[in-house]
Amino acid sequence: MSITETRLIRNTIAILALGVLWVGPNTEKVQSAEDESLVAHKAEAKKFFSKRVTPFIKKYCIDCHQNRRPTEAGLSFDPALQTPGHAAFSEKWKKSAARVKTHDMPPDGMDQPTAEERQMFAQWLEKVKYLSPKDPGPFVIRRLTKTEYGNTLHDLFGVDPSIVASLPDEVSGEGYLNSLSPLQLEQYLTISQKVLDQALAPEGKPPTNIQKLLFGEPPASGTDVQATARKMAQTLARKAYRRPPSAAELDVLLKVFDLGQQNNLSYLASSRLMLKAILVSPQFLFITPAKEIKAEKGIVPLDDYQLASRLSYLLWATMPDDELMALADQGKLHEPPVLKAQVTRMLLDSRSRALFDGFGAQWLKLGNLHDRTFDLEKFPQMTDEMRTAMYDEARLFFDSIVRENHSVADFIDSDYTFLNGNLATLYGLEKTVTGPEMRKVKLTNGNRGGILGMPGVLAATSFPNRTSPVNRGVWVLEQVLGDEVPAAPPNVPALEKQDQKQVANLTLRERTELHRADPVCANCHRLLDPIGFGLENFDAIGRWRDQDDNGEAIDASGELPGGKHFSNPRELKTIIAAHNAEFSRNLVERLLAYALCRRLEGYDEIVVDQLMQKIAQDDYRMQTLITAVVTSYPFTHRRIE
Repeated sequence: MSITETRLIRNTIAILALGVLWVGPNTEKVQSAEDESLVAHKAEAKKFFSKRVTPFIKKYCIDCHQNRRPTEAGLSFDPALQTPGHAAFSEKWKKSAARVKTHDMPPDGMDQPTAEERQMFAQWLEKVKYLSPKDPGPFVIRRLTKTEYGNTLHDLFGVDPSIVASLPDEVSGEGYLNSLSPLQLEQYLTISQKVLDQALAPEGKPPTNIQKLLFGEPPASGTDVQATARKMAQTLARKAYRRPPSAAELDVLLKVFDLGQQNNLSYLASSRLMLKAILVSPQFLFITPAKEIKAEKGIVPLDDYQLASRLSYLLWATMPDDELMALADQGKLHEPPVLKAQVTRMLLDSRSRALFDGFGAQWLKLGNLHDRTFDLEKFPQMTDEMRTAMYDEARLFFDSIVRENHSVADFIDSDYTFLNGNLATLYGLEKTVTGPEMRKVKLTNGNRGGILGMPGVLAATSFPNRTSPVNRGVWVLEQVLGDEVPAAPPNVPALEKQDQKQVANLTLRERTELHRADPVCANCHRLLDPIGFGLENFDAIGRWRDQDDNGEAIDASGELPGGKHFSNPRELKTIIAAHNAEFSRNLVERLLAYALCRRLEGYDEIVVDQLMQKIAQDDYRMQTLITAVVTSYPFTHRRIE
């Protein structure tokens, strides 16, 4: 790329960026009319806070957590006492309630709440959401992820998505950052050059079919070159921006074309320069609205083009197809029956595997399975092929529940999975399943089936050389049931740092239970440990075993709060499956946060309540769950300033 060309591109990016509608946080919430039920709930929440929560905070919390002195863990309750329903405090309420529930707070030596007071504080989480105004929340105009960027280039130009391999890997969904560093800009410039080199013929060579589709025929002598270039820019920008370009955006692109001409570039070279400018523009790299809304402040529905992109990148991780764009052109996509039909169509398409790669793997914490370290002397089976099979098992299982529209309860307990000969060895099914191809396999062992007994999940929650009942317990509570588990106190030694002489003759279970001797740890471990121990029949890579590494018999029995007893993984699964409503809500919250690219807060909790009513009526079926998220208020609306 020439110095002149690079300079022109950078100037273009700066100009194009001015046309992007950047939406930041709005301090003024816009509130629509609320129904009588919400009004009543709000009044009750205000009374509950003033009569019960405020005295609790002043008695047990405010001495350490206030603005007038350095606060513990950076938490001050002063602003919460003034505006308890402010979205900024949503996450802090959840964490505070979790710490109080597990007796982590107040700390030892301070006045302690009664059991009834602790329960009351936990109940506050169900009430505080009603103090939030109706608002879709802060709107994120986000950058395409590495995967989305590669897929979009493939759909536009037919290049291999791996052309973006030089970009750093990123975590999509909740908390996704939309920044663009100078280094990334240079990488995008380099990639755009590679794309055009592959898709377009060199100057003087016969044009490729893609080139003809992109640029059309060069204008004949005497033709208005500007008019031809503008028509070409209109076509190119519409495809790349996933929406019609504005007149101002077209003017900028024509300036790039003119700059090329003024620098003695040919028509083809000037067109190529303009296309390169498109490929590194914010309008291509970010999902942007089709037009700027004239209202100064307020909440508006997404335009149909932006809705098409938001939907397509959620379910397919690539640009909208012709059908979505046609519906956007007609202004029909936002209509609920049309939108629901499109969700069903897209979920049955092979491209919907992107929902697992982006959301499912992140939810199950399998995204780094290929990079996890295992002691290969103890577990030589953990080859790249085995890790791939573990990941594919979870993906195919997730896809089957989505495409066949099963109840989400099947995630916890099912009678089938997907195996190849390699993975079948971990299930003890190597005699019946052979070869490298993954296939659906009927399971007869009740301890298997579902994500809790899946080798990939079990490996992801283990240490390199042994199982971790604590990690597995935390995983079930957080990823499955949606509980908030406080971080371990900093002064608790790892099992490997315990007095080895003292614990030499103890089993892993007995060593782990030593944590309960510490009152600070006891309340969390009373819930965590039984779940983890209930999965101890599975070793660190998910093989069944009856004895631990020291030859001691595995004790997988336990009791959960409420007097629920179990003695093996099958019985533990049964108990957890009974919490289908909690599991379904956790899945809804995670998918909605992923779709919105932000944490849920404030009014989002009321939205989730409403979604759960719809989903429960259809037996918590997965397509119903996804459709409910896609048609929800925060997914289809945005706040403007």
